[in-house]
Amino acid sequence: MKISILLPYKENFSPTYAGAVSLFINDTIKLSKFKHTTTIYGYTEYKKRFKSKYVNIEASKKFFSSSNKEYVKKFISIEKNNQSDLIEIHNRPNYLNFLTNGLNKRNYILYFHNDPLSMSGSSSIKDRIFLLKNCYRIIFNSNWSKKRFLEKMSSDAINSEKLIVIHQSASKNKINIKNKKNIITFVGKLNRSKGYDLFGKAVIKILKKYKNWRVYIAGDEPRDKIDFNHDRLIKLGFINHKEIINLYKLTSIAVVCSRWEEPFGRTSLEASANGCAVIISNRGGLPETLTNGIILKKLSVSEIYERIDKLILNKVKRQDLQKLSYKNFYLTHKYVSSQIDSVRKSLPSYPKPFLFKNEKKLRILHITNFNERHNGRLFFNTGRRLNNGFIRLGHSVLEFSDRDIVSRNKNYRDLSGSKTLNDKLIKTCYHFKPDLIVLGHADMVSVDIIDNLKSEYSNLKIAQWFLDPLNVNGPDFEKNKNRILNKMDVIDGNFLTTSPDVLKFLNKTNSFFIPNPCDNSIETLSNYKNNCSNDVFFALSHGVHRGKLKSSATDDREVFINKLINKCNNVRFDIYGMNGVQPIWADQYFKIISNSKMGLNLSRGDPIKYYSSDRITQIIGNGLVTLIDDKTFYRDFFSDKEMVFYSNLNNLAEKIQKISKDEKLRKQIGKNGKNKYMKYFNSSVVADFIINKTFDKNFNLKKYIWHKS
Repeated sequence: MKISILLPYKENFSPTYAGAVSLFINDTIKLSKFKHTTTIYGYTEYKKRFKSKYVNIEASKKFFSSSNKEYVKKFISIEKNNQSDLIEIHNRPNYLNFLTNGLNKRNYILYFHNDPLSMSGSSSIKDRIFLLKNCYRIIFNSNWSKKRFLEKMSSDAINSEKLIVIHQSASKNKINIKNKKNIITFVGKLNRSKGYDLFGKAVIKILKKYKNWRVYIAGDEPRDKIDFNHDRLIKLGFINHKEIINLYKLTSIAVVCSRWEEPFGRTSLEASANGCAVIISNRGGLPETLTNGIILKKLSVSEIYERIDKLILNKVKRQDLQKLSYKNFYLTHKYVSSQIDSVRKSLPSYPKPFLFKNEKKLRILHITNFNERHNGRLFFNTGRRLNNGFIRLGHSVLEFSDRDIVSRNKNYRDLSGSKTLNDKLIKTCYHFKPDLIVLGHADMVSVDIIDNLKSEYSNLKIAQWFLDPLNVNGPDFEKNKNRILNKMDVIDGNFLTTSPDVLKFLNKTNSFFIPNPCDNSIETLSNYKNNCSNDVFFALSHGVHRGKLKSSATDDREVFINKLINKCNNVRFDIYGMNGVQPIWADQYFKIISNSKMGLNLSRGDPIKYYSSDRITQIIGNGLVTLIDDKTFYRDFFSDKEMVFYSNLNNLAEKIQKISKDEKLRKQIGKNGKNKYMKYFNSSVVADFIINKTFDKNFNLKKYIWHKS
């Protein structure tokens, strides 16, 4: 992965006068797995720079343009040739507007090192909405900073996975608590915001009381003249970072008593990492810098004095605090660098292994019609079978019944119920955070909503399965074709019960055939073991959701079935959904089918490669002999010992009559067919295939006998 890091203009990436941002970047990039492919861009006047790969951008100010703008413009010019996979911006949210205008389709990570509400480019709600929309991730140095960013934002932003807290880091140096000296240290700007005036008054009293203690002050502040003098108060002025660390190694008590809301606090962090007993004020993100320390209840001279005094008097407590501070410190450069790398590696364009045996279990949001409103009549459907498959694979599955939601929420403000459906989907994703959304005939789910969800949750994958016929000469071809194409641009895997090979309108690269899955909790019959009184079973309906015959409806299969009955002498047919006999459903269906030897797998329209309705699972999965047209090409998967293939009406009639008279043959074909279908076309295998291909991993493809790798 090629990464460009853009520093704030005039951020000194130099050990001479390094700021907190430069120190953070330099310390973490050295331990990054991407250090050799990362370039840091900035501007500093100091010739001596940190050893990381660095490019200095010199931007001269123009009369009508700010130095910052010219600086970003020059970076954009470089980046157009550089073509980084990821651009990381530190502490300058206002740069993002320039970058998105100047560079197309880039991934951005924005790091906040200060209070977002105090910065240009993130102070307003409009600014922060823009940042959320255009950043791949936004990283804060404390939970306090993140909460500030979210102030007055909508509830949709609060749980956004784009917002991450990664604290700053420090070196955990080897120290010996016994080598600590009687030293109290203050590091930072010597001003009122940092509480230096309170600290100074408190430690002057301490120095007067304890003759064997000294105070070291590291820092300066030319604008705020606060001065304290004592012969054991040593003012070091500004010293480099290495000297500060050496001072902390000897320090017993470090005080960070800021008045202002510190976004994090590097001084208390480093003091803690070097085994100091740290006293901090309860401001901003300062409490997040410590594992063990003292937080001032009240920020006053007397409170600071009292806390220091108690630590001096109680050496055992002081040393215990020092030991715990050092022992429990975990925000090392290595730890924080690995956190940053983890965010980088989650970038969708960065190839990541998807190891099924080791990968965490997925959260799957399955959006299809679970038919709650039909009171169990349509429980035994493909959506339910696939759902069972995902669950058996060990994944966490949330059912989202789109048609039921729409049915319950139609009103005069939302006539179709689609607005409510899509709003509910957004909120569900916000709470559930799915890794995979599986759509099954979810036509009312908005393409724009799916696209926005993929933008918001960058690792989210989308799969779509589709069961209806796609024969040009079949029913509803144009409608069904458009239903599939509607979401093709936003999905990662398209799964059809028709072979994509014969569908000219499809993008073949992410479209795959899946068989209608069977499920051993639904297909529980074994008719091949039983003596059955009926020979051939067939059922159709004039609409699944209607559930009964329509007087005006016709079906071309009715003509075929009536001709077949006339050709088969002494064959007992059990037919439903035609000739005035109502269709059957649910438990009644299984009771009736249990008494038949054979089942006719006849779909609407002309046969097309691999297409079948889920009728096939109900027939073969329950141990009936499956009668199927040669032109479905199911011979690619099954032999004559497992299914019965016919070429035309007469051929079918002959085979039905033969099998109806040969119980041994009937039972053998029924058994072989069920066993093979249950083994290779079961819901767990089909669900596994959907996950595998959606995540674009060719893992153990041999187990999918229907798939040509």
